[in-house]
Amino acid sequence: MANLNKVMLIGNLTRDPELRVTPKGTAICTFSLAVNRKFKDESGGEREEVTYVDIEAWGKSGETVSKYCTKGRPLFVEGRLRLDQWEDKNTKEKRSRMKVVLENFQFLGSRGDSPVGGGEGGETRYAAPASRPAAPKPAAPAPQENLDEDVPF
Repeated sequence: MANLNKVMLIGNLTRDPELRVTPKGTAICTFSLAVNRKFKDESGGEREEVTYVDIEAWGKSGETVSKYCTKGRPLFVEGRLRLDQWEDKNTKEKRSRMKVVLENFQFLGSRGDSPVGGGEGGETRYAAPASRPAAPKPAAPAPQENLDEDVPF
């Protein structure tokens, strides 16, 4: 049976990213996205629902997000779900938390929103398929003059 663990989100950072480094020197950046959903309720009124998602970015991607992103910045995130489970030291209860481990991302918004101009600077980014260039139109046939004069009969 096939398996798939893929998440794509567009949202705004709820706080400035936090960067830590492991003892081996690997960067880990944690931040949270607020993802909004607008819908009509049973009475026909417009409502909005916000979902907060914890994101974890490792390595160069984490360093780039930490360097160029701040609270409120729109961001496209692609990644996978991971469930962390542990036992609370005080209450001995089992705890768990779902988070997204970032695999690709892209800055969103206008060029003025960041010092790197909307995603330039060597970070990992979502690569949309390139569109094919339009095939060149055939040249219009040359205008033809009166052909009856060229006919020998």
